[in-house]
Amino acid sequence: MVTLGVVVLLVAAVVLVWTRSSSEPAAVPTQDAFLDVPAAPGSAAKVTLDTTLYLPERTPAPAVLLPHGFGGDKNSVAGDAQELARRGFVVLTYSARGFGRSTGEIGLNDPDFEVADAARLVDWLATRPEVRLDGPGDPRVGVLGASYGGALALQLAGRDTRVDAITPVITYNDLAQGLTPNAAAATAPAAGTPAAGAFSPDGVFKKSWAGLLFSAGTSPSGAGGLGAEAPEPGQETDDDTQSAGTAGGGGSAAAAPLPQQPPQQLGGTTCGRFTAEICRAYADLATTGKVSPQVAALLQRLSPAAVTGHITAPTLLVQGEADTLFGLDQSDATARQITAAGGTVQQVWFTGGHDGGRPGPQLRAKLGDWLWFQLTGEGGNPFSGFSYDVQGSLRASGSPSVRTVDAGEYPAQAQRRTLQLTGDEQTIVNPPGGTPAAVSGIPGLNALVSGSSRLSGLFSVDPPGQSARFTTAPVDSQLLITGSSTVRLRVSGTGEAVLFVKLYDLNPDGTRTLPANQIAPVRVAIPASGTAEVTVTLPGVVRPVEAGHALQLVVTTTDQAYATPVTPAAYRVSLADPAVAVPVVPGKAVGGGWPVGTLVGIAVTLALAAAVAALAAVRRRRSHQADPDLAGVPLVIDGLTKAYPGGLTAVKDLSFRVEPGQVLGLLGPNGAGKTTTLRMLMGLITPTAGEIRVFGHRITPGAPVLSRIGSFVEGSGFLPHLSGTANLRLYWDATGRPIEQAHLEQALEIAGLGNAVHRKVRTYSQGMRQRLAIAQAMLGLPELLVLDEPTNGLDPPQIHQMREVLQRYAATGRTVVVSSHLLAEVEQTCTHVVVMHRGRLVAAGEVGDIVATGGEATFRVDRPDAAADALRGVPGVSGVDVEGTLVHADLDGMPRAEAVAALVRAGVAVEQAGPRRRLEDAFLQLVGEETS
Repeated sequence: MVTLGVVVLLVAAVVLVWTRSSSEPAAVPTQDAFLDVPAAPGSAAKVTLDTTLYLPERTPAPAVLLPHGFGGDKNSVAGDAQELARRGFVVLTYSARGFGRSTGEIGLNDPDFEVADAARLVDWLATRPEVRLDGPGDPRVGVLGASYGGALALQLAGRDTRVDAITPVITYNDLAQGLTPNAAAATAPAAGTPAAGAFSPDGVFKKSWAGLLFSAGTSPSGAGGLGAEAPEPGQETDDDTQSAGTAGGGGSAAAAPLPQQPPQQLGGTTCGRFTAEICRAYADLATTGKVSPQVAALLQRLSPAAVTGHITAPTLLVQGEADTLFGLDQSDATARQITAAGGTVQQVWFTGGHDGGRPGPQLRAKLGDWLWFQLTGEGGNPFSGFSYDVQGSLRASGSPSVRTVDAGEYPAQAQRRTLQLTGDEQTIVNPPGGTPAAVSGIPGLNALVSGSSRLSGLFSVDPPGQSARFTTAPVDSQLLITGSSTVRLRVSGTGEAVLFVKLYDLNPDGTRTLPANQIAPVRVAIPASGTAEVTVTLPGVVRPVEAGHALQLVVTTTDQAYATPVTPAAYRVSLADPAVAVPVVPGKAVGGGWPVGTLVGIAVTLALAAAVAALAAVRRRRSHQADPDLAGVPLVIDGLTKAYPGGLTAVKDLSFRVEPGQVLGLLGPNGAGKTTTLRMLMGLITPTAGEIRVFGHRITPGAPVLSRIGSFVEGSGFLPHLSGTANLRLYWDATGRPIEQAHLEQALEIAGLGNAVHRKVRTYSQGMRQRLAIAQAMLGLPELLVLDEPTNGLDPPQIHQMREVLQRYAATGRTVVVSSHLLAEVEQTCTHVVVMHRGRLVAAGEVGDIVATGGEATFRVDRPDAAADALRGVPGVSGVDVEGTLVHADLDGMPRAEAVAALVRAGVAVEQAGPRRRLEDAFLQLVGEETS
């Protein structure tokens, strides 16, 4: 029921996003009619189409056929029809078969059904006196449609030469590639723009989008579903606010609603208004996650790619940069195919799409101007060969700033910039059942989520253990990615791996943004040798990466939007080539320019400011220079020394390294230098010599990388009259970061305070205060957590609970450094230990290795007393002690195998032998018996 509720919520939300009405001028004259068309080629049966004709002030005029998006009907495009009619076009809208009040079944733009219907409508337009004609039966007509309607425009133009111009918006080239992409099969993009690769039957099924679309076709006709998909969805590229076509038409219905078609049944599965052929294809895709040869043949027949080589009409392709359904690669593939066949193509990328909304008024007006120019020869062409939009920061009004870049002729000439990735080979696991799965976004709602800092961090999740990360150094100046980046990976394992590759924009504070929520699914067949190399072409994006930001390549085994294998498996992933090739398409910004005088004044001011800041910037860059080889290492301490006046040296020449996922215990007697080390780590005091690097960045007071560390070193300082939650919010507000980035609920859940967070802190026990302090350190879910004596003042049950808190946090894939004098707790909590004495390092390594240095061994035997006697008789063995069935002994360097042999000779059966796991003994041997 929860899953069903989420689907309903998503569908309803998409409807709201894509059918928002705006105030419209007075309606233009309309004429409604029901037109009968053949149900199938050569059939006497009829399908009835519900149509509306919108009439301009002056006729005869060129016509525009305006099909709707999937799940909608003629009312979905009423607002756009009125805009075009006011521009001077005769506009014909209609409900495609299976939608609205039209009869018939949905064939997904089948050439024999929906495309043939559109040709019949062109026939009908040729009979209308309001429509300008090129000849008998040949109207002057263009086709403008989005998504489902855009594909119809391409299909019709490829089969009917009477079509004079087409404007497909956010549509697909190849349904097989659109619904089952396989980035591994994609060809390298030319000129920096994405290119669709050859179809692969082993593509990865885009189950979330496909499920939403299928549900829109199985809902009662005209009930909505994804009917919100009005033409030209996407957000405005200029200064206008977003708007959508009105839901109502310009006139009343000409007839009562027609009876609905009964739902089709196939194998007990309700198929709604789909044809049986479409239903079988979806059932096969949804159950197997792969494309069978039969389904592949069907999808290719239904795709515009089948006819793009025959399109001669001028074509303007408008594709959304925020579109996880049909990405930029689909539009680019169409453009290349038409161009290769000698057709004329112009291409526009704008900031909307299936995830981002429809074009705003200015772009819609330019689309009308383009159609008018193509159909009448009047006015001018408002577009170049290729242009794209770049979304920048938010204005004071809250709307994003957008600039349009004119790249000249299509295909544009691009440059490729190579950035070096760092990161060792990493093992990633596909969990049983493919759950939990990574989250890259919410189909249809990604723009709403990414536009809200409160939600964006919750819907871009890479579960620990399932993802490998590789990171570049920060860029020195803005990098404008335009198109598809490429990277070459090495994958080791057995069988077939399904992987998901994404390229994040990594902020200096550690926050990440997944541009346009785009990911590349890759199906990798691993040969008998156990290793495969694959070139991954990532989806096309337009993303300005600001100076100081880095790129982070992430490879995961799961994604909730795709069908993933359910069989558990593990793979090793590394970089076959450390370079990621990023496309850059140069051009000039158009529109929205500043006056020349203003620009000169701004330039002078900026130059003066730059001169003043230059030295400080150089110093900051030097002090915060990152070591790319250490970008993935949480902590490296090298030659650290802290000396005070008077000859006191608290820390001397200390060096150690902490790897991702470790829980490191910092041990030492009082005065060993533990707290001083942690205070230097947090930038609270400055070392006399040596350095500390966190994720490759050198620690200095106020270093930006400190935002990636959570700490509890100097005490919590909670206000007793406030609740736990209020204290945490107050602390986070002091950081200056948005509260949405605090992950408050997650930190409190890990700390396990329950409802006590709502009580005043003065009512807390010492254990609760400590847990609240840990929650405070966890705010923002830092990648490195540093705690100084977190169990001070806690009783044994509270210490046990604190151990669970730290282990739960480490289980999220992050790293914990904790100092403590409770050796038994460190032994049970930590994976690694650093032992300090008098400011120096005396031992470092895994807990088991440190314990083993004590020289003691434990034997589980059947006759403990006989075993003790036998060991006491072995030269060099001392400290023999019996504890139940266990016998402990100090072997003084003797191999345990020799001790086992002595026990066997004495007739004692040895069930188990190993080091005596007592960290306390090893610690005392390392630092001596002093405790102060």
